[in-house]
Amino acid sequence: MPIDNATIAAIATPPGAGGIGVIRISGPDAAEIAQAIFRRHRRAHPQGAPLDLRASESHRLHYGLIVDPETHERIDDVLLAWMRGPRTYTKQDTVEISCHGGPLPLRETLRVALAAGARQAEPGEFTLRAFLNGRLDLAQAEAVLQVIGARTAESLRLAVSDLAGDLSHRLEPANAALVSLLAYLDAAADFPDDEIDIDPTGHRAGGLIAVDHGLAAAEEALAAVIAGSHAGMLYREGARIALVGRPNVGKSSLLNALLRADRAIVTPIAGTTRDVIEETINLSGIPATLLDTAGIVETEDVVERIGVERSRAALQTASAIVFVLDGSRDPEPGDLEIARLLAARAADQQVPVAIARNKADLPARGDLTSLLALLPEATVISLSATTGAGLGDLEGTLASALRDGAGNAQPAMISARQRAALDRALAHVHDAQEAWAVGVPQDLLATSVRAALHAVGEVTGENVDEAVLHEIFSRFCIGK
Repeated sequence: MPIDNATIAAIATPPGAGGIGVIRISGPDAAEIAQAIFRRHRRAHPQGAPLDLRASESHRLHYGLIVDPETHERIDDVLLAWMRGPRTYTKQDTVEISCHGGPLPLRETLRVALAAGARQAEPGEFTLRAFLNGRLDLAQAEAVLQVIGARTAESLRLAVSDLAGDLSHRLEPANAALVSLLAYLDAAADFPDDEIDIDPTGHRAGGLIAVDHGLAAAEEALAAVIAGSHAGMLYREGARIALVGRPNVGKSSLLNALLRADRAIVTPIAGTTRDVIEETINLSGIPATLLDTAGIVETEDVVERIGVERSRAALQTASAIVFVLDGSRDPEPGDLEIARLLAARAADQQVPVAIARNKADLPARGDLTSLLALLPEATVISLSATTGAGLGDLEGTLASALRDGAGNAQPAMISARQRAALDRALAHVHDAQEAWAVGVPQDLLATSVRAALHAVGEVTGENVDEAVLHEIFSRFCIGK
């Protein structure tokens, strides 16, 4: 994809009022465009002369004014950072102007920058240029989105690691093995008379190449990243945790306790919660959405019945379920009906269930034998939504269950597009292994190896077309 040589500009900070807002200008004419709209402050430079950025030191801040070149009207007091390429994010000359953070100063500063010759940047165009200019590979460029969208400290840590090249590093053994194999197989096909044969163990003369070993190395590296994608998805997209139970057992009180805030209305009246309430928490580094559901009960009330149906629907999307009981009372037939419902859900999709015996601040009653017969894998936790006792145990149990469900592999924060490409790469490696095992000719073996290498290149950026790049970077915000 050719690089558009225009100088681009955009507001790089979120909409709305703030302390500081930033205008980013990048491209071959960044210095000249900035000079057209920037004047050094008269208190520091009595003549108010324009600043010659080309002659000034790179990576320095300058204090001054943004002015409209047409009217000479003063727009804002600013700090201007001049950064000479290639030591910039895009590897092009770049200017960043820190304005006061109101919408109007930013819009007016951008307006005069565009009037001075810049073009409005497209979404993600600064990062696209960083990729096209070799500042980032494609895996690192996509990690920028993960950093921006991180919802917990742990998901941020993983995203920053990929931004630093961790994903590309983990794919390097597969890439290196496939490149080496393809070079050998192509040479063997092009020069059949040069005795570049492989012995029955898979080794080239001199031990320089082993097809079976190379394919095994590629398979191992690809499989490890794919296995880690389940945990990566957990940290990137989070988990949905449904709080279910009969009316008035303390589901809304438990929601408030877990949030450490009064989000749901709590009353002694059964059926207070009529709809599913969703709130997010940081569950030991996992971004989680808590679903406070209406009490599941047979009812003739039309509105309450709708709430119960929505509660049942929430169970189908939940990654984990907290079955809330009133621990101060014996289990009732309604509890058993819910337990049967959860048992069917858990058996169908292996969803972890935690039984929360609420109201531990009151005298405990009840035998859970019948419930546990239906939910033998469930973990029972005594807690009090009123005092907070046992909340830490519940949070730890849920976090452990979610991590166990995602597997023990090192998390890989890969997107759906990256996962699809790596799945194809691994499938081609398996095809090559099967072909090698039955003695398929080397030129046909090379076809599978080449396809696997191409698929890996779709992740790191060596093999990606313009349409894919447009789809990736169109998801970025303007100014990034």
